[in-house]
Amino acid sequence: MRLNVLPKRIYLKDGTEVTDISYIRHNDELYISAGEDFIKPKSMKLSEWITLNVGGKYFTTSRSTLTSKEPTSMLARMFANNEDDYLFIPSNMDSKGAYLIDRSPTYFEPILNYLRSGHLIYDSNVNPEGILQEAKFFGIDSIIPQLENLRVQKKTDVPLTRRDVIDALIKTSYTAELRFQGVNLAGADLSKLDLRNINFKYANMQGCKLTGTNLSWCCFERADLSYTNIDGAQLLGVKGLCANMEGASMKNCNFKDPGGIRSNMEGVNLKFANLEGSDMGGVNLRVATLKNANLQNCDLRAAVLAGADLEKCDLSGSDLHEANLRGANLKDAAFELMLTPLHMSQAIR
Repeated sequence: MRLNVLPKRIYLKDGTEVTDISYIRHNDELYISAGEDFIKPKSMKLSEWITLNVGGKYFTTSRSTLTSKEPTSMLARMFANNEDDYLFIPSNMDSKGAYLIDRSPTYFEPILNYLRSGHLIYDSNVNPEGILQEAKFFGIDSIIPQLENLRVQKKTDVPLTRRDVIDALIKTSYTAELRFQGVNLAGADLSKLDLRNINFKYANMQGCKLTGTNLSWCCFERADLSYTNIDGAQLLGVKGLCANMEGASMKNCNFKDPGGIRSNMEGVNLKFANLEGSDMGGVNLRVATLKNANLQNCDLRAAVLAGADLEKCDLSGSDLHEANLRGANLKDAAFELMLTPLHMSQAIR
């Protein structure tokens, strides 16, 4: 075959491109391209944009995103700018030209966002443990300490259960003070337990079940007991200074100590709470918030309600004999069927 003009590209058997016809020898096998570059020249510029198919979900990102933040990671080695830097061969491609990666897209997305922005961002319904495993798989080392700290925090923030509380009670003498200060007990079922004299200051007890529980002389200062069920509980001498009991169900509770020790609920939040039928004689509810609370048929004899917010509070059928209501907000409060008449001197500002 006589070649006066070289075709677009000619290659030898070993893949060497022939650029000068004088270098062709008599016995050389020649391969002529039909126009496509079936051997990629090293000088060819790689595409800056890359599409990944991760577990069936497509992600499009720049090559620099995958290579610059973590240059020693698996992704960086797969898509390095210089082919000589490849330490891993890119995976197979699907019919759309996206690189196939058989991993979870849910946990890969936070990894990719981290490579883009340098910040760990993920939805609240995504488990950080899964992101940690992906970071280890792809070799994104700089994010691993942050994810491990999240895992430790998550484990330590798990609410205690009924079994945990019972174990603590068994191991502690009834004469010793048991401290649950600042502990997370949210949602725990502590019904019908004897929890007298326990320190629950600052504890999270939101949504707990405390029906029939003996909570006498407990400290609930600034604790969160919102939307708990405390029906029928014993609350003699409790200390609930500024506690949050909004929306709690506290029907038929007993606050009255025969020994004369008064329960101190000063500044407590009892908005929308239901205390119907409770014995609250002598309770200190000074400057408490009882807006929209249900106090029907309660015994509030000698209770201190000075400065309390009783707006729209239902006090129908309650006994307010000698109760101190000075400075209280009684706007739209209900006083029907009271056992004793309410004297103006009790409510003078």
